[in-house]
Amino acid sequence: MDVDLPDVLAEVTAQFERYEKALVSNDIAVLDELFRPDKRTLRYGVGENLYGYDEIMAFRAARSPIGLGRTTARTLITTYGRDTAVASTLFYREQLVGKVGRQMQTWVRFPEGWRIVAAHVSIINEPPDQKT
Repeated sequence: MDVDLPDVLAEVTAQFERYEKALVSNDIAVLDELFRPDKRTLRYGVGENLYGYDEIMAFRAARSPIGLGRTTARTLITTYGRDTAVASTLFYREQLVGKVGRQMQTWVRFPEGWRIVAAHVSIINEPPDQKT
């Protein structure tokens, strides 16, 4: 299996960046588009466990658009073959002093394009030996 084929890595990176822009600007249409519309798609959030595309869409629609700004660090995207990728990043929000967020997404290429099939978001106290 080929890992990190340059063209595939560029495609997933572009979609990840599109997701990030949509997230901080609360572009719900793009966020909904980038998750696979399937009952098996899941998102474990900071305070919620969302099973299926409908639950994820409902969460996005109900969430406040305030305080979504963030900076990312140590983003790592790895592709496996031509159709699977994992994107991981740390994130920081001004209102969460001393905390670091962690986000992981599994991306799969479908006929309609790259879609997230699983995501996990958590926030922890920033480890003192890993401050960026």
